[in-house]
Amino acid sequence: MVVLQVLPALNSGGVERGTLEMVQAITTVGGTALVASAGGRLVPQIESAGGRHFTLPLDSKSPSTLWSNARRLASLIKETGAEIVHARSRAPGWSALWASRRTDAHFVTTYHGAYKEDWPLKRRYNAVMASGERVIAISYFIARLIEQRHALDPGRIRIIPRGVDETAFTPALVSRDRTEQLASHWRLPTGVPIVMLPGRIAGWKGQHVLISALPRIRRPALAVLVGHDPKGEVPRLLALAHKLGVADRLRWIGECHDMPAALLLADLVVSASTEPEAFGRVVIEAQAMERMVIATDHGGSAETVKQDETGWLIAPANPEALANAINDALSLSRGQRRRIGTQAREQVLRRYTTKAMQESTLALYRELV
Repeated sequence: MVVLQVLPALNSGGVERGTLEMVQAITTVGGTALVASAGGRLVPQIESAGGRHFTLPLDSKSPSTLWSNARRLASLIKETGAEIVHARSRAPGWSALWASRRTDAHFVTTYHGAYKEDWPLKRRYNAVMASGERVIAISYFIARLIEQRHALDPGRIRIIPRGVDETAFTPALVSRDRTEQLASHWRLPTGVPIVMLPGRIAGWKGQHVLISALPRIRRPALAVLVGHDPKGEVPRLLALAHKLGVADRLRWIGECHDMPAALLLADLVVSASTEPEAFGRVVIEAQAMERMVIATDHGGSAETVKQDETGWLIAPANPEALANAINDALSLSRGQRRRIGTQAREQVLRRYTTKAMQESTLALYRELV
């Protein structure tokens, strides 16, 4: 098969990681993996995995650029013999849809987010992600959202959750040197519980909820935020911590390129998103590393966390509920923590692996070609 994946750029995030994982899967089965984007730091990884990258201004939302990109993609489809065009984002999705209609290529989409509809034409703009011959929903939550918003025939929807690379996210495979180097670099104190919130710094990701919970946490835990700050939100978070008198209990790390080792440093991992996560890869990565997890009870997180079995679910935007859950988790015995971590990893290996995601997506491609 010849598959062309289309997305805005290749820097960081779940969309980008899923694209790379499918390049690996397509080439492994002898197919041709093509990717079109505006470029980015993951392009070398795409190429080292056997994919071919084509640079187009697909990160633009300009109507004229969308039409120009449609012509470019149509030419690319004809030149490469692409049988499937897989769109992963809305603006490039429109260009990919128009290009597919000009050619014989099949059109597939992945509905990656619970896209907002806060202005009248937004639903129409979002609708391209429900326009594929097959539409991949990354959780049951997203599948229900697609049906409700777009009145889509359920027969066109395939629920394919995101996955964890179990060859990387396995506690036994992370050396002590890796965790010690990170702990030293981050200047983490010894003997203090680490409550980690991984994810980019953004208002809806709930870093402020964790900071607001800190005064209510009985033990002197250190809150560690791991993630890049694309919009300069960190000063606002630090100001909040100073206002609440917990600045000495907060540490912002920035982006980390060794998340398996980072997660092993955590006693507890938090996903405090105030808006529903379409899936929430952070949760399953932490669970794969046998960490205890607290997540908000909405969106995809409600599917990956089983209350009191693999973690805790709390009401969103509720610092008191988060603090209570943290207090409960940190009060458990070593054996109780180990039991929860083991059950969480077993669930991930049953349901949420990269291999399972790749195989299900390849099966969808084969349906069409």
